[in-house]
Amino acid sequence: MKKILIILLIFNSLHTYSQKFTISGYVKDASTGEVLIGASVYVLGTTTGAFTNYYGFYSITLEKGNYNIEYSYLGYNTKTILIQLSANKTHNVELSASVEKLETVVVSAEARDKNVTSVEMGTQSLQMAEIKNIPVLFGENDILKTIQLMPGVKGAGEGNSGFFVRGGGADQNLVLLDEAPVYNASHMLGFFSVFNGDAIRDVKLYKGAMPAEYGGRLSSVLDIKMKEGNLKSYHATGGVGTISSRLAVEGPIKKDTSSFIIAARRTYADMFLLFAKDTNLRKTKLYFYDLNLKTNYTINENNRVFLSGYFGRDVFKFQDMFGTDWGNATGTLRWVHLFNPKLFLNSTIVYSSFDNVITVNNGMYDIDLKMGINDVNLKEDFQWYANTKNTVKFGFESIYHTFNPGELTTDMEGVNISIDNKYALETGLYISNEQTINDYIKIKYGLRFSTFNVMGPGTTYTYNDNHEITDSSIYSGKTIIKSYPGLEPRFAGTFRINAESSIKASYTRNNQYVHLIQSSTVSLPLDYWIPSTELTPPQVCSQYSLGYFRNFRENMYESSFEVYYKNLQSQIDYENGTNVFLNPNVESYLIFGNGRSYGAEFLVKKNSGTLTGWIGYTISKTEKKFNELNKGKWFPTRYDRTHDISIVAMYDFNKRLQASATWVFSTGDAITFPSGKYKIEEFTVNHYTERNGYRMPNYHRADIGITYTVKKNERYNSNINFSVYNVYNRKNAYMILFEPKDEKKPEELQAVKVTLFPILPSITWNFTF
Repeated sequence: MKKILIILLIFNSLHTYSQKFTISGYVKDASTGEVLIGASVYVLGTTTGAFTNYYGFYSITLEKGNYNIEYSYLGYNTKTILIQLSANKTHNVELSASVEKLETVVVSAEARDKNVTSVEMGTQSLQMAEIKNIPVLFGENDILKTIQLMPGVKGAGEGNSGFFVRGGGADQNLVLLDEAPVYNASHMLGFFSVFNGDAIRDVKLYKGAMPAEYGGRLSSVLDIKMKEGNLKSYHATGGVGTISSRLAVEGPIKKDTSSFIIAARRTYADMFLLFAKDTNLRKTKLYFYDLNLKTNYTINENNRVFLSGYFGRDVFKFQDMFGTDWGNATGTLRWVHLFNPKLFLNSTIVYSSFDNVITVNNGMYDIDLKMGINDVNLKEDFQWYANTKNTVKFGFESIYHTFNPGELTTDMEGVNISIDNKYALETGLYISNEQTINDYIKIKYGLRFSTFNVMGPGTTYTYNDNHEITDSSIYSGKTIIKSYPGLEPRFAGTFRINAESSIKASYTRNNQYVHLIQSSTVSLPLDYWIPSTELTPPQVCSQYSLGYFRNFRENMYESSFEVYYKNLQSQIDYENGTNVFLNPNVESYLIFGNGRSYGAEFLVKKNSGTLTGWIGYTISKTEKKFNELNKGKWFPTRYDRTHDISIVAMYDFNKRLQASATWVFSTGDAITFPSGKYKIEEFTVNHYTERNGYRMPNYHRADIGITYTVKKNERYNSNINFSVYNVYNRKNAYMILFEPKDEKKPEELQAVKVTLFPILPSITWNFTF
């Protein structure tokens, strides 16, 4: 008995000695009450630490004892607190913004060495302060155009906010606004993005090593978070520009408990048309608008709810003859719950809609065309801080899609066309773990299991080689017509060579079940979405990445070099000459092939000082192969650009005057031109050899901007921004047309370059109070 008591006492003392407790909480901005994403929480004297998640939450488990905990966030004063840890503790911290000297101006809010120490690779984070300083078309701060300045990201064309990532198509990017998918992120045929910078808090792009919680697209995820609203005091932010004006108002509903933000933006080109001499022009409408709304309420320390929405439309109407009206609407209801200091839950219900309406009146008949897509999404995301070496994420999502490929109604008898709606249920289960092996090695591994069920009601068809229907099957109710399961493993690892450098590697596999049918290469409102069906399989991509990351001069400079290879399957195209517009049998014309993309990306970035910015360079190749096209040989995609360079510089002369400049260069797009022509009787027929066998001229452009602060104090801030787009008036080719050299010899053609934007100055007055 005495021996047993001694053993129990020894066991109890060992248990007490190794007893561990958890300190957790939120890190917030002291002036606004908004959470700080990616703030560093570090236990001094140890190698233990953590970063706050997307909701500003952190959790660290330590043995019983006294610790000095350091809370830091670039651009904010560091705070060190002595914690006596003898039980689980909740410790919320507010950090105040620091008044930096010019020598220490920073453009990044992440930990200075995060690019070296974290397992993330192929990711880019941008702060709104950076985005607002970069000169762009018409002086409109634009998230998507700033993203295009990063290596591995290519713009869709002159002034266009569409983008391609590492050889993927525009529809292979998942764009999220407060977790709601945005199916068309452009205004005015792509010249502006739908994101109002005054309403945005955080922007993060995943090009590779996509976390397991994301799915449904092959190439990238652009995750954009809206501001939550100031919990402390009321403020207004806005601007009056050359082509648009904007206003955002935020403040507490109940101080430190509930807040709101409302942000609106509208262009006013149509208002100037009211003064036109031409009566027809005065009847023309041309504008877009955005409205962002968000509110939140803290129930208690363990529960908080958020409600946000976005509504945006483009309106173009020429007299009563023609009009088009398209836009997005999203809504997100989110509940954040803390079960205990180690287990965190985010529950989300999402609604997303994109629709387009076109009206035509030729004086005799009225024609209306409608098309779009609607989603309802339920998500449950858990985060479990198992211990200081393991952070586990797991959850599921379920999306119900409704596709409207097109409905044409007229008052002409027998001319109405209606393509049946299609329905689908997309689900995903995932789990991942970020594990610290030792001081040098950190890995993140996970698995996502996705399924896509094509649902009734609906009718499926079988076609012959002439695209004629040979058989059909009718499904009623919520019958599962076709099911596609898919396993998507994810892995990323970091080997830290020393305090300033590391090597990283990753592998990602993705499935994509929804596809964009494009009537052209630009983001026109005639493009529409279709689901995977019995005839249209899901697209699949496997991506391999390897990178070297190095910081210099106490992390003032950061650099990276990444190489990647992507293998793409079931890529979609359609036969030459196919009419995809309002074609109820469009699936019979689709063809499927393989793709490959590989390249190298270089980035050097200066994070602090009077001069900040970055230089990015990408060398890459993207090809596809279809048995039915180009004689079954590999051919470059339209957006295959061998070289892509971007230089961004921002300079602070003093507290009142700042300047910025960008320069971009890219190889011209691949394009198909006729290589000759021949006559058959009286008809001239163009002869084509290789698909995308020619190149547009190389593209390059420089933009500059100057911001002068008129007045700045604790209550009011006013500045004027003057920017010039295409400062040296480069005549970049928007398209190439072939026209007769001489009216008397119409058979002799010459290539004519069509340009879009010359040198374009703009001015914007910005204010905050």
